[in-house]
Amino acid sequence: MGYADPDAVRLIGEVQQEYVVRYGGGDETPLDPDHFELPEGLFAVGYLDGEPVACGGWRVRVGGHAGLLDGDAELKRMYVVPSARGCGLARRMLRYLEDTATEAGRSRLVLETGLRQPEAIALYESAGYEPIEKFGIYRDSPHNLCLARKL
Repeated sequence: MGYADPDAVRLIGEVQQEYVVRYGGGDETPLDPDHFELPEGLFAVGYLDGEPVACGGWRVRVGGHAGLLDGDAELKRMYVVPSARGCGLARRMLRYLEDTATEAGRSRLVLETGLRQPEAIALYESAGYEPIEKFGIYRDSPHNLCLARKL
């Protein structure tokens, strides 16, 4: 599986539409499918009854930018389709991404999320993620929150 896989592309499109509804536009963070190829990253799709219902990935980030340290992996495009929410799939995907980032030698997982995604914030906080200095293209947005967890 990879970022350019058709099932991944479909789910990424759906999460972008969710951003449009919640924020008025999609996430404009520059991403390249190559960012999600081991050992520099990974992108996964979760299936339920043969249907793609969840996705997420991580990519290597390096220190030198606000909020980022050497050894970081950045979580991107975590998403569960509405019909499959509430079944623990997001937590399972998060655990899988944490495990694979650890296996790849990453020491911390970082992420950006928005204040209009309270479900995501609750998931990350319940998994031990804590606020860090903002990073990324939305670091100056009052709607942005950056979190991290040591792996």
